[in-house]
Amino acid sequence: MPDVQPLVSDFVLKLKRRKVEGSHAVARQTAELLRSVVSQHRMGSSANQAAALADAVRAVGEQLIAANPIELAVGNIVRRVLHIIKEEDMSSTAVGIEGLSVTVDSDDELDSEHDDRPALSAAVLAAHARNALRAPSLQTLLEDIPVTPAISRTASSTGDSDGKSKSAGDKSSTRKLKHDVIAAIGDLIDEIDSCYEPISEQAVELIHQNEVILTLGRSRTVKEFLYAAKEKKRSFRVFVAEGSPKYQGHVLAKELVEKGVQTTVITDSAVFAMISRVNMVIVGAHAIMANGGVIAPVGMNMVALAAQRHAVPFVVVAGSHKLCPLYPHNPEVLLNELKSPSDLLDFGEFSDCMNFSTQDGSPLLNVVNPTFDYVPPKLVSLFVTDTGGHSPSYMYRLIAEYYSADDLVVRRKSTA
Repeated sequence: MPDVQPLVSDFVLKLKRRKVEGSHAVARQTAELLRSVVSQHRMGSSANQAAALADAVRAVGEQLIAANPIELAVGNIVRRVLHIIKEEDMSSTAVGIEGLSVTVDSDDELDSEHDDRPALSAAVLAAHARNALRAPSLQTLLEDIPVTPAISRTASSTGDSDGKSKSAGDKSSTRKLKHDVIAAIGDLIDEIDSCYEPISEQAVELIHQNEVILTLGRSRTVKEFLYAAKEKKRSFRVFVAEGSPKYQGHVLAKELVEKGVQTTVITDSAVFAMISRVNMVIVGAHAIMANGGVIAPVGMNMVALAAQRHAVPFVVVAGSHKLCPLYPHNPEVLLNELKSPSDLLDFGEFSDCMNFSTQDGSPLLNVVNPTFDYVPPKLVSLFVTDTGGHSPSYMYRLIAEYYSADDLVVRRKSTA
């Protein structure tokens, strides 16, 4: 893939340098890159083109995942594309077999009109039907044909013409497979872009008149969800925990006020004090794991525990591109990463403290700035996705519809 390699290298560099962050942006750009990979892939003459195409996607996907393992959306999209390739290959195979059966039936009707050569057409077509899923050979094309001089010559010429048509058919099906995969990836990109609309349509069913909602930080999905409820003339109030240390909650509060939503900003540490006044917690997610657990911005587990303590529903809104087929204990899953200490401390004010150390040379002052929290499924009341509302126990079944079990670990298959 010489034409697409510069694109792959550029995106890998962006992921490593954290130039692309956020599940939506990462998922969309990954899908666009893989569409380019499929488009530029040269379909050879090997029997299993779908496997070769999937291996090319795996090779690129392996690089992307290694570039930034914390962005689980990258692996999600790679696995979705691999699943698409398998589905399209199975679909084309099924159509091919169905076409052969139709041909057999039509030839049987012709044989009733032309009784001078009934056995030949049926035998050749039967051989095609038996060998539709493996590379054709002269021996298999000729098996079960009666051995007479006249029929043998006719069968040989028929076999040659059938072989040529089979070769042309293989090329046509290969082109169709590639075209269908590209079209399906395009549908996936559209699904990522439009995920907010079907999620927001469910807002009016969950948010009722005069309710008090609590959220943490800023999530575009949560923002669109609350916007939709406001547009339906719902009157409600929102408590926004500011989301230290980035304080993205301040941005969300400003956006909600501009839409006419009554908003109150609180500190993260005030969540337990305010939760008794809340009717529902609505938050976004970084990823939803196969067991129904949630990887979310830091501080979310504290909010979930407060909601459970006061019997307040804890609702997670997220698009299907955030559904991850892995479990938290899988070695491929990186649950957290540490951000720069500069988000928490001004090095100018603490420069004197940096010089103090113990006898073994380790510093007395350490700063830890984690990015994410893990919320176990027992603390989640409901997931709202673009396919509807689901309980945590149902998530593994929903995830199984999007991914193949043998693609959980994205790794190139050995050619040995």
